[in-house]
Amino acid sequence: MNQDLRRKLSRITDILWAGGVTNPVTYIEQISYLIYLKLLDEEESNRELKARLLGKNANGNGNLLFPKQAERYRWTKWRFKSGPDLRDFVRDEVFPYMASLVKEEPQIAEYFRDAVLEIVDPNVLKQVVDEIDGIEFAKLGTDVKGDIFEYLLTHLGQSALNGQFRTPRQIRTMMVDLLDPDLGDTIYDPACGTGGFLIDAVEHILAKYSTEPQEVPIYGEEWLEKRGQTIEEAKQEIPTLQTYRKGPGERVPDWGLLERSIFGIDVSRQMMRIGMMNLVLHGIRQAHVKRANTLSDMGGLTEDDLRRRYKVILSNPPFAGVLPKESIRKDLPTNSKKSELLFLGVMMEALAPGGACAVVVPEGLLFGSTSAHVELRRKLVEDYDLLAVVSLPAGVFKPYAGVKTGVLVFRRPPSGTKKDKKTKHQEKVWFYEVRTDGYDPDKIQGGGRPETPERNDIPDLVRQWEGYKKSGFRDIPGIEAGTLLPAGSEDFRCWWTTIKVIAGNDYNLAAGRYKPQVAEQAPEDDPVQLIQETLSLERDIIQGLEKLLEEVAP
Repeated sequence: MNQDLRRKLSRITDILWAGGVTNPVTYIEQISYLIYLKLLDEEESNRELKARLLGKNANGNGNLLFPKQAERYRWTKWRFKSGPDLRDFVRDEVFPYMASLVKEEPQIAEYFRDAVLEIVDPNVLKQVVDEIDGIEFAKLGTDVKGDIFEYLLTHLGQSALNGQFRTPRQIRTMMVDLLDPDLGDTIYDPACGTGGFLIDAVEHILAKYSTEPQEVPIYGEEWLEKRGQTIEEAKQEIPTLQTYRKGPGERVPDWGLLERSIFGIDVSRQMMRIGMMNLVLHGIRQAHVKRANTLSDMGGLTEDDLRRRYKVILSNPPFAGVLPKESIRKDLPTNSKKSELLFLGVMMEALAPGGACAVVVPEGLLFGSTSAHVELRRKLVEDYDLLAVVSLPAGVFKPYAGVKTGVLVFRRPPSGTKKDKKTKHQEKVWFYEVRTDGYDPDKIQGGGRPETPERNDIPDLVRQWEGYKKSGFRDIPGIEAGTLLPAGSEDFRCWWTTIKVIAGNDYNLAAGRYKPQVAEQAPEDDPVQLIQETLSLERDIIQGLEKLLEEVAP
């Protein structure tokens, strides 16, 4: 993204801030409305061109969004308005029209349903409209359009409202790399927020189907520019540099298949809109993103939503919260009221046979001793293939939260492959302890943690995982739990244990429970000398006590 575009976006956010729209979630939502209206206008111009060129042969995409009398709702028809006339027209006519397109364009109607223009100062609205009007989105690549929204989302770093903070890029990238989604996989996030996991999964797939994918550091391309290095030079200097790949996906044989395979739900309509706009700007216009409560029978889920099963699930659901028992879905494999257990239950239930899930969970879920905790872990371990437990450093979600977390990676076995207890209990679970994630664990600067690319365990984790996966999950890396290593042994990050051992520990999944121990170094001092020194100290103490006794005795 060039500097001119960055400055334009900064001006828009500054204008809104100065105009009283100071909540980052709100002003990103307001910008989303206006960007969407501009995108729809550009899409209308494209459809008009198709209609002129193809006439009656134009396909469904040739149907106009603003036919005849509705043309006055197009961006190009009202962007020249100003003052209260502009504000009132957008608020009272454009928004209601967009929300009315339930039959013609259901996705657009859903986006604008209950939408409220909260930019009440007409002069502020005019300035924002003029700035957005100067951006020709049709001429920008999908990457740049995606970067626009990623840049706007950095403002959420200033506020963690109701736990609605973004999962850090390094963790999202790690989880996507572990599951390695492909074209045709249905991909789901039941608490999708701004759509970060869905976007990263799409980028991962596009890179696979690009002739020349680009490798990018998790800190962004500008980080490289500031260092004056190529990605190869940076990786040579910093072997632990974490990267991801991106590309245009020009070899994707069916773009519609990719779009139709993306599913996201969020309980907040604001977040749903932001997530949908994020996907639109990344080229995914037909994703199934909706507002609903994934945990509730009365949360807006349809029968299709409840029956659908997914090949890939990626999520970092909210940890806090307790639901009323009457509202909770009856089809979940837990009777708990705690949201973290319910969300894990949702993902277990929604996973297709042969599908895989990576989910961030609070560490308390891994070792909690309530019957609900133990029973859900038992079902996960016994009825699914628990492949890995990744322990994350405590500071990974700073400055929003300091809660210690982990990532569970599991598969649902293919249909008809249930194993007997003896065979199942011989299977192994891999544990990896991430101590550093590429950011300082303690410092906070400018609303975030400073970069420490030379201290990042995640690239090693991914390399070890890829070798493990290549072996069909037979050659497990690391050391067996319970091993006592000789004093001075080399530092290690990963280990494993069997399902049988886990079952014997109340299905406790805390990585530290099974971590091999290193023997303490035997002291090098002469034992005779140590004994003599101890005796000498004892004599000094006895002499002191005898002297004290003489002084106090009557």
